[in-house]
Amino acid sequence: MRTCLISESGTRRTPWWTRLAIAVGVLLLLPAAVIVPSVAGPRRGGLSGPLTILLAGIDPRGTHVKPLADTIIVAHVPADRSGVFLFSLPRDLVVWIPPFPTTGSPGQRAKINAAMALGSPVGGDRYDPAQGYRLLATTVGRVTGLAFDGGAVIDFGGFKRMVAALGGVELTVDQEVVSEHLKPDGTRRDLLPQCRLGGNCLRPYTGPQKTYPKSTTPVRLRPWEALDFVRQRYGLPRSDYDRQRHQRQLLRAVARQITDPAQLMKVVTAVGDGLTLDDGGHDITDWLIALKDVDPTAFTTVTLPGGPVFENERYLGERFDPAVTRFFAAVKEDRVARYLLAHPKLVDPYHRARRP
Repeated sequence: MRTCLISESGTRRTPWWTRLAIAVGVLLLLPAAVIVPSVAGPRRGGLSGPLTILLAGIDPRGTHVKPLADTIIVAHVPADRSGVFLFSLPRDLVVWIPPFPTTGSPGQRAKINAAMALGSPVGGDRYDPAQGYRLLATTVGRVTGLAFDGGAVIDFGGFKRMVAALGGVELTVDQEVVSEHLKPDGTRRDLLPQCRLGGNCLRPYTGPQKTYPKSTTPVRLRPWEALDFVRQRYGLPRSDYDRQRHQRQLLRAVARQITDPAQLMKVVTAVGDGLTLDDGGHDITDWLIALKDVDPTAFTTVTLPGGPVFENERYLGERFDPAVTRFFAAVKEDRVARYLLAHPKLVDPYHRARRP
């Protein structure tokens, strides 16, 4: 399966993943970037074969609060470098989180976004996302059967600074989205009276809401709008699965707007310590060489089927359909394109093949 990325002028651009690889290389050189001790162990030789990368987004409220992985995306680059495949894991996916001796966390069944929190305590009521990423990567690996060559964690502040450095981000809003959190002017919605004193309210807000109308052409979102847009699930037909699709859509849109080295440097400098990287035990040159031949005409995002889990009418989280294990096997065996040709409904509609 091939997807063609065409610029507004109809000409092909530099491969977005190559630009992202350069960004990773630059960030590894910035003192502000925090490097995760490689999940894979000691430094290794050059990268070859298929590459699988784990990306996570967190909503930190300071180092004194446990981070949760609100966004979990896996990027897979086949060995022939013919494209890039993105798929998400729901943050409420109920999984087995293995023991983590570093923090003394026992193995337990919980929502997958808790893995970051369980792996992050460093003592003294302080939490480190770099350490939490290690347990998240191990947990996602157990769910998918995949080993990761590297990864990254970006917090919401870093995300907004990245979008601000781009002057906003353009994307087509594929369905109306109404904000649960913000008013039309971007300020926080008012709390319900019963939720103002710290009550445990699932949906504590009231009053006017920011709305993102469905569009047929790209619209430019400001930094706070971009972040708010990809956080929404309430009121969407497929709830978190629609939100996951919007997150992948926005990741693609951001990457497409990074078009020259000067802009790239501006973006990565703006992100600063909002980004945590796992280089997988490889140096910058390894990554740049490994990704330089990625085909710029192929970019596919995938929605994996699943649904809610209930017990006595109480929502427990999400589960994947059993057939998803066959998709994970296709990723592991580097035959994703063939698998998606046989299962085209998994491909997000706005990323299906467009040819010049």
